[in-house]
Amino acid sequence: MIRIHNSLTGEKQPLKPITPGEVRMYVCGLTVYDFMHIGHARMMVVFDVVKRYLRYRGFSVTHVRNITDIDDRIIKRAAENGEPIGALTERFITAMNEDCDALGVVRPDFEPRATQYLPPIIAMVEKLIEGGYAYLAPNGDVMYAVAKFEGYGRLSGKRLAELRAGARVEVDEAKRDPLDFVLWKHAKPGEPAWDSPWGRGRPGWHIECSAMSVAILGSHFDIHGGGLDLKFPHHENEIAQTCAATGDRFAEIWMHNGFVNIDNEKMSKSLGNFFTVREVLQKVVRHAEVLRYFVLASQYRGPINYSLEPLEQADASLGRIMTALRDLPEPAAVPGSAYSARFEQAMDDDFNTPEAIAVLQTLTREINSAKDAGDAARAAALGGELRSLAAVLGITVTPKEWFSLGTKFVAQGGSKATAGPTLTDGEIAERIQARIAARKAKSWAQADRLRDELAAAGVILEDKPDGRTEWRRA
Repeated sequence: MIRIHNSLTGEKQPLKPITPGEVRMYVCGLTVYDFMHIGHARMMVVFDVVKRYLRYRGFSVTHVRNITDIDDRIIKRAAENGEPIGALTERFITAMNEDCDALGVVRPDFEPRATQYLPPIIAMVEKLIEGGYAYLAPNGDVMYAVAKFEGYGRLSGKRLAELRAGARVEVDEAKRDPLDFVLWKHAKPGEPAWDSPWGRGRPGWHIECSAMSVAILGSHFDIHGGGLDLKFPHHENEIAQTCAATGDRFAEIWMHNGFVNIDNEKMSKSLGNFFTVREVLQKVVRHAEVLRYFVLASQYRGPINYSLEPLEQADASLGRIMTALRDLPEPAAVPGSAYSARFEQAMDDDFNTPEAIAVLQTLTREINSAKDAGDAARAAALGGELRSLAAVLGITVTPKEWFSLGTKFVAQGGSKATAGPTLTDGEIAERIQARIAARKAKSWAQADRLRDELAAAGVILEDKPDGRTEWRRA
């Protein structure tokens, strides 16, 4: 049984879909005013793997990921660029999809945009006013009255008294309570606006996700996900709005992926310490799946630190998998084994991708052992299982594609080039013989170190079923 950590309860709980066999999942997407950065990529990859694994386990998954296409930052950036808001958002939606495609992120089943869901947004605001949960402020904004919702702060573990102590009362005193937040913003001169019962304006950020998720998935669905930075106030406010408007439970399980840090500080555009996906793919890694592997090598709920070292480790690990799979036939059907069972056990435990990757690494070593023993049939069977399980994680690059890229890997900001010292043919032969001896002695760490050293020097190895190792320069 799949168990998922529920941010709402702080505990792992069994996945019991509301409709047996079907999982409905909403994930908060991007505000499209700039390129995706590595923090966004982590969210995209994490929930892509959640979807892939649930489908692998036989569930029918409906995946919704929204786009915020109207926002203060969007309005500001379009004005700075001197371009229409629609042109700006379309440009960055296209860029987002290109980056997701490169990372192997499967498109969601529904990708609603805020500006396309204004009628359900307005209808939900009307329900909140009718129920006494919202009010029209003197400045023309419609505000949500946080104090009216019992249980506010349950998701984030925050208390109203503590929040009020640190809150700043708005200068115009439009709010009855400093914690109240905007559901509908009145139009300012020159800003885009739509008609509403409260005059021309546009939706607040929080109400967009509430209205879109309910419109597509209903008022009670299985999983709501997003980055940890959205837990408060965005997701907290979503719960307050949606439950008050519908009287239903809203999301059964809340999932949050951890931050990507730079020098142990959260990567974000507001701090200016971010790297975009496209610059990393163009300048740093040899293949997008190195970045994907880097993300999955850590448990999704914890923080990860972006630096060259873990990217190099991801590159080396993928290289070992590709070397093991090289020259192996692809079987028509791959029967499960103890390795598949271990993989599923790891993923059933809150999508534990580091443990799942450890299974792939074990399979890689077993394939090499089978090759060394001349057992071609076993090597082929294990290779098929390795391919099958790797694909569940979205790792689908082929050895042919991988090795056609050479040994390119550099630090952030450089240009891709072959790294490492140049070795003579004699030096290469010595290292290959030492690696063969290490593998016979089952000193896998030593064998991997020698392979990595040769790879850094631009030497590509090909292990043959008869125990020989052939090589060529990249």
